[in-house]
Amino acid sequence: MPRPGQTSPANDRPHSIDEAELQELLEEVRRIEAQSKRLVTDVLSGAYSSVFRGAGIAFDEVREYEEGDDPRRVDWNVTARMGRPFVKKFVDEREQSVIFAIDVGPSMDASFGALSARRIAARVVATLALAAVRNGDKVGAIAFGAEVVRWVPPLRGLGHALRIVRDTLALRAPRASSAPSCAFELAARTLRRRSVIFAVSDFLSGTGGRSLERCARRHDVIATWLQGPELAAPPTGLWRVRDPHSGAERELDLGSAAVRAFHAERVEAWRSSTRSAFERAGVDRLELAIPRERRREHIADALLRFFRMRQLRGAKR
Repeated sequence: MPRPGQTSPANDRPHSIDEAELQELLEEVRRIEAQSKRLVTDVLSGAYSSVFRGAGIAFDEVREYEEGDDPRRVDWNVTARMGRPFVKKFVDEREQSVIFAIDVGPSMDASFGALSARRIAARVVATLALAAVRNGDKVGAIAFGAEVVRWVPPLRGLGHALRIVRDTLALRAPRASSAPSCAFELAARTLRRRSVIFAVSDFLSGTGGRSLERCARRHDVIATWLQGPELAAPPTGLWRVRDPHSGAERELDLGSAAVRAFHAERVEAWRSSTRSAFERAGVDRLELAIPRERRREHIADALLRFFRMRQLRGAKR
């Protein structure tokens, strides 16, 4: 039987982008931008900056003294060791980098909801990226499947943020189970300064294990966990479904009480183990249930609950 939630109607077709779909994709990016701008302006104004504000001035490195440097910044220990003057260099941490580790694997297109996990991910990424841009932060992305598909270094600007939204919709990883560990390893290896990392995935193939834990020790990682409606209440009836990773098909009698009970047991065990993995890594969860019907406010509700949790806790990694 497919893993919890890892089903899609069997009439799904392999994805390829032609000119018509590219135009549709660009139109969707524009729609998402317009919706997200309203959401950021009307609902999330101030919430993002209050939760993810930078820490101020922080030490970065030492460099050789140059004429005009403040003598109070001389590092006397390094100066004595090297025999010539060195000064401490500081950076302004109020401006930070926000990285989106985005699952673009096959399961992100498999859902019984009105919108796929991929399209919900694009809306979440757009909302958070626009809030970051408005706050003066840089945004970047790591798109991953079984391996990293694309690395977008963090930069400022609306156009750069919208490129990440477009990539969320357009990029497809080869058919295989996604491995979040590859994204966390790249982030830990590449990002020198502490950053905010939103890992956006259904996490059906795992959380990244030790790689997540190592990355979370250096960065503020938020597991943005997208959950299809079939996890809570699968539709009844006889369905032909396909495992999006392997391509294997089978019929499921979701009208059977025994099948539904087995499904519920598997889902609960998976949810419990996934939450435990996040808790061990010390990362926050932003859980977002994908609705069966289109509802714009459900993303706003989930983000506001998360921001309020962070504010009430008063913890900033």
